[in-house]
Amino acid sequence: MLPPDLLRRIEAGDRAALADLYDQHASLVNALCLRILRDRAEAEEVLQEVFLQAWRQAGRYDPARGSVTSWLAVIARSRSLDRLRRRAARREAPEDAIPVGVEMPRTAEAIAVRDALQALPPPQRRALELAYYEGLTQVEIAERTGLPLGTIKTRMRTALLRLREALGPPRA
Repeated sequence: MLPPDLLRRIEAGDRAALADLYDQHASLVNALCLRILRDRAEAEEVLQEVFLQAWRQAGRYDPARGSVTSWLAVIARSRSLDRLRRRAARREAPEDAIPVGVEMPRTAEAIAVRDALQALPPPQRRALELAYYEGLTQVEIAERTGLPLGTIKTRMRTALLRLREALGPPRA
């Protein structure tokens, strides 16, 4: 069954469809949360929040804007960064820290994404990592790296275009 069909079923209140969506995407979403948060317990909490949001907002998914996996990844990233900001505001350190090189799940899609990221030139990859894994804005990346804001914007746009090209069009 195509994931958009799952989302239509979820929107109609089908709990089995949510379970199917979870089974198909939980490992990738969890890996992203772990990569950003570096804390297992918080990543598991965010994982639950992501699928709760998918349950509540399935009708907002637009297949023209990207794949279901991308939609879930955006939700996971946003929720994880919110969690990081709350942690920073409280000056907390993660209790169960995860090493920086958290291994992504070995699904075909995850491997393709990892390979596409690795194929990027290091300056482009670094800009994306700072934005997506550390939650920095383009201005903050420019400040941290000492590079002009225009350079950061160009690197990120070029990197995203290369990723789109390497990964192909969004799947429905």
